[in-house]
Amino acid sequence: MLRNIGSNWALTLVTIAATYVITPFVIRKLGQDGYGTWTLITAMTGYMSLLALGVPMACVRYVSQHVAEGDPRAMNKAIGSCVGLYLLIGVAALVIGAVMTAAFTLYDVPQTLRGQARVAFMVMVVQVSVGFIGLLPEGIMFAHHQFVVRNVVRVGAVLLRLVLTIGLLSMNASLVVLASIQLVCLLFDFTVSMLLIRHRFPAVRVTLADFDWVMVRRIFSFSMYVLLLSAGARLSFETDALVIGAVLGVGAIGFYAVANSLVVYLMEFTIAIAAVVAPMTTKLSTEGRVPELRGMFLKWSKVSLSISLMAGLFLVVLGPRFIAWWIDPSYERPAGAVLQILMISSLAFLPVRGVALPILMGLGKPKTATIAFVLAGLANLVLSLVLARPLGLAGVALGTAIPNVAFAAVVLDVACRELEIPIATYLRYVVPRAMLGSIPPLALLLWIKLRIGVENLAGFIAAGSAIVVLFGLVWVMFVYRHDPYVELSPRLGRFRAWSRA
Repeated sequence: MLRNIGSNWALTLVTIAATYVITPFVIRKLGQDGYGTWTLITAMTGYMSLLALGVPMACVRYVSQHVAEGDPRAMNKAIGSCVGLYLLIGVAALVIGAVMTAAFTLYDVPQTLRGQARVAFMVMVVQVSVGFIGLLPEGIMFAHHQFVVRNVVRVGAVLLRLVLTIGLLSMNASLVVLASIQLVCLLFDFTVSMLLIRHRFPAVRVTLADFDWVMVRRIFSFSMYVLLLSAGARLSFETDALVIGAVLGVGAIGFYAVANSLVVYLMEFTIAIAAVVAPMTTKLSTEGRVPELRGMFLKWSKVSLSISLMAGLFLVVLGPRFIAWWIDPSYERPAGAVLQILMISSLAFLPVRGVALPILMGLGKPKTATIAFVLAGLANLVLSLVLARPLGLAGVALGTAIPNVAFAAVVLDVACRELEIPIATYLRYVVPRAMLGSIPPLALLLWIKLRIGVENLAGFIAAGSAIVVLFGLVWVMFVYRHDPYVELSPRLGRFRAWSRA
């Protein structure tokens, strides 16, 4: 399991590194208004992904179940049914996208960008529509626990996007070019993944001949909850750009988007855990290995909180200054305040999003979590609209942070009850040592900021390296010392033997 999660983390690191290069490059090439317009385009077309109706997660769940049962016929019925649904959804997306293109023109996009923005929007509509069938390979690979192979392909797609973005935007700084790059990378990812599936899993058939209405009903019985979860996620993390564009202007979107991107990429580390936890939960539950399931829940919740603290404290203390160096000094105060608000709330949200929520999905018990996520998303929309004018970008951030913390509290309680783990037991195992262990790194960060100061890349690398080393020492000597679920002694023994060799 650690190997699979580690490959997800490796993919996230590569993606973060690519974003580190791409974001300031795109802002410089397109300008503040151009980047804000691009963020608005991706936010609006991103809502079209809700048309997936939760089929991707349902695909992983049912294909995982049939793989664990050793039933290739039922597995292929699930795959064939998903193929038919994806194709139908893709056609519907094209129709809805045409309507949304007209709605896009209502936004106050600068006159010089309107023509190319409209074409770029249409290209992204095509990309999202094709992207539904593009979800199929990932579902098949995840169900077979082939995370490493899948992530190698995705790393290739990220590197291709990096090269194309730098190369093509250098020749033609256009929103249309940027949108076309997304479509090319999607086609690369899908083609390579399907070739690998044919080679590695000869029993898998991808054909409409296996479409089965009984399976479709089973998929929809589960996927409607996933659809609502996706809607809640969109309302929580994608609505802010729409609110800012409508209330504060397109030019302000970039400040929020830069700060939010750092939190989102940290969230990818916890979602990397979730991607493995959900199918593993289905497997353990199907095989009746409940004690192992409880152990997985507790162990990875603590790991998720520990990682969130390590990266989160760095972002809270030095994040605003990093944004100033990375993008532009004018970003430090507005984007920095957004980053700090979102990051503090994420310390409660991320462990639940990364472990508790996928546990419930893997168990087929998504109802309460779904309702909570939708209500949190709606609360985000309302609070952001109410707080945007008096508090500006910070108000939008608070509108996101408060509902996310409430969502985390509700879902954690539900997950503990489903696994018959007292919430006091969960909190006693996960929270105290991780929080106490974060005090020395926090003190070091504050000392670095107030006494030394960090102004360049070398300084940020040195500060980050120092924090990672200190966290590692604290984790080994205190946080995970004599931990019932994480055994460090054998690994440390092998490391000592290697270091003496």
